[in-house]
Amino acid sequence: MSLAPLLAAPLAIQIHAFAATSAFALGVVQFAAPKGTLPHRTIGWLWVGLMLAVALSSFWIHELRLFGPWSPIHFLSIFTLVTLPLAVYAAHKHKVRTHQRAMTGIFLGALVIAGLFTFIPGRLMARVVFGD
Repeated sequence: MSLAPLLAAPLAIQIHAFAATSAFALGVVQFAAPKGTLPHRTIGWLWVGLMLAVALSSFWIHELRLFGPWSPIHFLSIFTLVTLPLAVYAAHKHKVRTHQRAMTGIFLGALVIAGLFTFIPGRLMARVVFGD
């Protein structure tokens, strides 16, 4: 494992990768920790900020080009940018089930599933974790 490929990548990719990795770790903590507490809300706001960074930074990453400069992954970014405020609003209105489903959907779709695709041989994170 070597961070050298990531540190040599463009800034948008570095921001994207470090924010996604941090959001994944905090997301795991959120799933395991008690809900509705001050730590849950505090970590939740940090997670929302990280996910905004992940989604927004993706619009400057164009390694996979299927629709001009865009790829299907960019639809996940739009999904995230739409769903995050709805999930926060649901929590504010104490609609726990709606909040839970939205946040779980973002975590699974934008972090887990999209993250797995970064480990395809030849992609940057595969080189970071497994080498060349």
